[in-house]
Amino acid sequence: MTVTVPGPTLGVVGGGQLGRMLAEAAAPLGVEMIVLDPTPDCPAAPVARDQVVGDFDDPEAFRELAARVDALTFEIELADAELLDSVAEEFGLSVNPAPETLETIEDKLVQKRELEQAGVPVPPFRRVDDADDLRDALAEFGEVMLKARTGGYDGRGNVPVTDPADAEDAMEAVGGPAMAETFVDFARELSVIAVQGDDGVRTFPAGENVHEEEILRETILPARTDDEVLDRADEVARDVLETLDGRGVFGIELFETPDGKISVNEIAPRPHNSGHWTIEGARTSQFEQHVRAVLGWPLGSTRLRCPTVMANVLGTVDESRPARLGNVEAVLEDENASLHWYGKDEVRPLRKMGHVTLTGGDGGDGARADPDDLLAHARKTRDALRFE
Repeated sequence: MTVTVPGPTLGVVGGGQLGRMLAEAAAPLGVEMIVLDPTPDCPAAPVARDQVVGDFDDPEAFRELAARVDALTFEIELADAELLDSVAEEFGLSVNPAPETLETIEDKLVQKRELEQAGVPVPPFRRVDDADDLRDALAEFGEVMLKARTGGYDGRGNVPVTDPADAEDAMEAVGGPAMAETFVDFARELSVIAVQGDDGVRTFPAGENVHEEEILRETILPARTDDEVLDRADEVARDVLETLDGRGVFGIELFETPDGKISVNEIAPRPHNSGHWTIEGARTSQFEQHVRAVLGWPLGSTRLRCPTVMANVLGTVDESRPARLGNVEAVLEDENASLHWYGKDEVRPLRKMGHVTLTGGDGGDGARADPDDLLAHARKTRDALRFE
């Protein structure tokens, strides 16, 4: 493999915060990016080379993007897999991860079936097409998490159900065919950011995720569990990648039960919110790794630099309004804190607007923070921010 800079131009379907951070990581490598997104001046637009404005299933927009780039990838599961495959063939481009992988993962039921067939541990689940199916699932599992098969994120499309009398309302809430998964009595949720490249697979250390209202609030590194559990999480993540085709970064969410067992919650075939800590906390960020991987370049180190906590900045507002974040100096004045603003024009209740990362010392003086103390510090710093 010969790598030169300036490098190729990478086309990305999706121009949200993930596209923005991909473009930020690509630029130092000499890689330019063009994004496709339906929102004019999307968050990635200021840092990408250009934007094609179009829907995620717009054939003409896909063809315009493909005509201007050397390789294709995506940062959102709403990307049309068949269109990605067809334009890649028409223009002689590589597309990674593989469109077949996107098709598998975007349907949660298909995803779980593929994992189960491959022997990857997953919670018990079953298909649910109507309220009667849901009542059958409740009879089998007791309590379930009802999940829309496609399109759900940040808690949307997920409805906990315990009472058969609520079956009709729950099905209406998810809005279509769904999957019922038994409630898992987990000690904590972990996630492994795994990278599949031409030169093999690399995994970042497992992070510990803290959720509230089904939305990720913080990720803690190292995860507050024992080494045996961490090793098992890494093994399961690598087993997951054995079932998926194509190069790139995959966010793999896992449940750890009180007895130390690991099972797969969900997979994202792209950089993931729980991997944002890697920008400051790892030798190579998940975003740089994704760029390297999809281009077929050598992968970077996944080593943890020091204890790190990522805290999401969510929309702490009661109704939508223009986005203006105040008291930013609370982050800027902290030598171990980093602010990432996603460039969204409008703040909405609980919308992800940015994140703050706290690192446990710069490593030069041997400083290593306790993860509990660092989490408290990260929350205090993040909570000092406010929308004006």
